[in-house]
Amino acid sequence: MPRTERIRQPVSGRITSDEIQKFQSEGWRLLALEWERDVPEGDKAASVEPDHENPPFGLRVSPDCATLVEERSENEALLAMMELIIEDGPYSSVAEELNRRGYRTREGLKWSPVSVFEMLPRLIDAGPRLLASENWHRRKQGHQRKMHPPLV
Repeated sequence: MPRTERIRQPVSGRITSDEIQKFQSEGWRLLALEWERDVPEGDKAASVEPDHENPPFGLRVSPDCATLVEERSENEALLAMMELIIEDGPYSSVAEELNRRGYRTREGLKWSPVSVFEMLPRLIDAGPRLLASENWHRRKQGHQRKMHPPLV
């Protein structure tokens, strides 16, 4: 399965169709537009409630929009997070190590102790699937070899 690459690009000024076509010619797909406006004092702000939820961390909507499928980079971050939490480190150490390894939140931000803490419900939810994965078993075996090298 090919690796998915994402970028988030701030916009200043108007977007031209040439800019969009340039990205599309490079293989990029436009996934979303985000709008904001300044509301004049006294005017009522538009309160548009989202009619959807984002998929849980570690999952994304499949290309056919019918199911959720694993998001590899987020799953790797979840596995690393679980591994670090099991080692009984403080959330600050877990966040520092995730950042050192290059993992980022879904928003592209560095991990903080609070963002790690906020992932605990997701780790509980995804835990059985993660612990049954081949990737987890490889990590566990590597960790055991590191902690208990073979006697010669």
